[in-house]
Amino acid sequence: MSHRFVSPHVAQVPPSGIRRFFDIAGTMKGAISLGVGEPDFVTPYHIRSAAIDSLLDGETQYTPNMGLLPLRQEIALYLEKRFQVSYDPEKEIMVTVGASEAIDLALRVCLRPGDEVILPDPGYVSYAPCVTFAGGRAVPVPTHAEDEFRLTAKNMEAAITDKTRALIFPYPNNPTGAVMNKEEMLKIAAVAEKHDLLVISDEIYGELTYNGEKTIAFSSLPGMKERTILINGFSKAFAMTGWRLGYACAPREILYEMNKIHQYAIMCAPRQAQVAGMQALKKGRESGYEDVETMRRSYDRRRRVMVDALRKMGLDCFEPRGAFYCFPSIRHTGLTSEEFCTRLLQQEKVVCVPGDAFGVSGSGHIRCCYATDLGLMLEAFSRMERFIQSL
Repeated sequence: MSHRFVSPHVAQVPPSGIRRFFDIAGTMKGAISLGVGEPDFVTPYHIRSAAIDSLLDGETQYTPNMGLLPLRQEIALYLEKRFQVSYDPEKEIMVTVGASEAIDLALRVCLRPGDEVILPDPGYVSYAPCVTFAGGRAVPVPTHAEDEFRLTAKNMEAAITDKTRALIFPYPNNPTGAVMNKEEMLKIAAVAEKHDLLVISDEIYGELTYNGEKTIAFSSLPGMKERTILINGFSKAFAMTGWRLGYACAPREILYEMNKIHQYAIMCAPRQAQVAGMQALKKGRESGYEDVETMRRSYDRRRRVMVDALRKMGLDCFEPRGAFYCFPSIRHTGLTSEEFCTRLLQQEKVVCVPGDAFGVSGSGHIRCCYATDLGLMLEAFSRMERFIQSL
């Protein structure tokens, strides 16, 4: 009977398609996970040490709602140096509990009931539910391996209606590893300007690109800063997932409203996480972001190993150029993504994520994460190949 107290628009959203496989694997001895979207590195020592020192010094109070100003100043310096975009740390940068909170705040502030939000499909599992929670309607736009899973301006514009309010632009992309070049982004920007759309640019994987690719901040494009909310954080580039530290950069009028929800619902991000983030950026700036580069090179080596291994076992695999995922096709096996991942887990104790957990266009694919110990990866590939040969 208690279900009558649950809001229908929340009840209609299914649980995450990722977590179920992890929950099963957690009870399975000897399971190897290629599913968790998390660095396998421990947060660098100097970052942990800064947080410990802060705690031992008794710094246990709230911070300003927008976050510690020295941290916001470091974020501003980082974005200017690494991505050539400038923000006022006092008025245009807000620290959040992970990039996920920033996405949620952006949608809740900017959507009106019934507004539509365009998002590339496949894409991160949280986008569509967060749109729904904010009272909007997600409009997935298919992307395909033959286009390197890039959102095209043509397909984007075809999905626009008089209710379209915003675009979520998540590149480098989870789950596909796709990146966007400047020429393509300028076309997307022109469509956004033509139809007066807000762009929520999720750049959490911005430091993790390969083959000479470089992430371009959407707000750095001509005329885009005034209509872009830049989302980023520390989880991926600095191996700080458990610290839950992110940030949003936006025009001050938008950020002012986002901070209203943040101050009532959250108050502030944890102080020690903010101190750790400050250290990550300050030491990174001084060292040329040595820690970030060390991790990126390691991911790149494992990326090439995974792509080669998947192709050798007969899976068509687009070469990812960002993030730390491969998104191979399993269509030729005759199994659905769900069937493939379920049977692989049951028979060989290897965890991958069904591609359709990330949208309809992910059907016939699986997501494999190469932020995984190389030895475990090689064992997982051996088990996967044995599984595929048994079909």
